[in-house]
Amino acid sequence: MLYNFEKTLLPWLGKINKEFNFLVQVTFDHHQVNLTRQQWIVLKKLNENDGQAQNDLALITDRDKTSLTRLINTMERKELVKRVSDPLDKRINNIYITSRGQEILKSTMPLMKDLIAKMQYGLNADELMSTIEVLKRVKQNLEKTEHKKLTS
Repeated sequence: MLYNFEKTLLPWLGKINKEFNFLVQVTFDHHQVNLTRQQWIVLKKLNENDGQAQNDLALITDRDKTSLTRLINTMERKELVKRVSDPLDKRINNIYITSRGQEILKSTMPLMKDLIAKMQYGLNADELMSTIEVLKRVKQNLEKTEHKKLTS
């Protein structure tokens, strides 16, 4: 008999992520917001800590450097972010959110809060915290496995 992956976390994490990405895009499109969830995440991270080095931003957003570069290029064309060479090391690009990026982030924050509330509907505080703790442990397990693999 084949292994039943449906009884593991893996397919459910993927399904939830895919469904949430879809709902974010449908919501943004409905409200005529020309933005993807990935772009929204970058804007949110820059709003929390502006002027981050592009490589650091890749780590923080869990993206590889190449895909983040493409994302930043698109966001620059939309005038949501700007790249500035680091004054101490010209090889480093620091990424800044623009006023247009801040406006879009501010206007989409209620939309994202509403989607998150809908996603968590019916979960009480204990269930939510318990789920978060379980997912944190799963992430730690994966990080340990990854580190063991890299040092072997």
